[in-house]
Amino acid sequence: MAGSLTILSAHRFKRAKEELSTAELLLRSTNFRSSINRSYYAIFHAIRAINALDGFDSSKHSGVISHFNQEYVKTGIFQKSASKIIRNASELREQADYEDFYEATQEEASDVFEQATIFIAEAEKYLRCQSVL
Repeated sequence: MAGSLTILSAHRFKRAKEELSTAELLLRSTNFRSSINRSYYAIFHAIRAINALDGFDSSKHSGVISHFNQEYVKTGIFQKSASKIIRNASELREQADYEDFYEATQEEASDVFEQATIFIAEAEKYLRCQSVL
């Protein structure tokens, strides 16, 4: 079972890296709304990669994030700033995806992309320590 969880974790993290790459391409092409969306999903899939090591998943984003915050942020495995990165990306993604007249700015998209890059780097470091990558 542990081997399959490691494979699942690595697969999910690969997806996170792909989303981050897509977010960067969208940012460079000035598609800021979509870049915010992909930056958020890069973070989300990285969280799912980490949660996979516990055998945990949820059909709701809030469940995935809550588990990560409870098991990894509150325990000190990840810094509290990780929770802030997640919250900010989630809020901006919801605005970008659901608010009719929301105009994403380059500054917002760049900031979320930079934060996602930091989050992915920390997740990668953790997954390497867990011998996933």
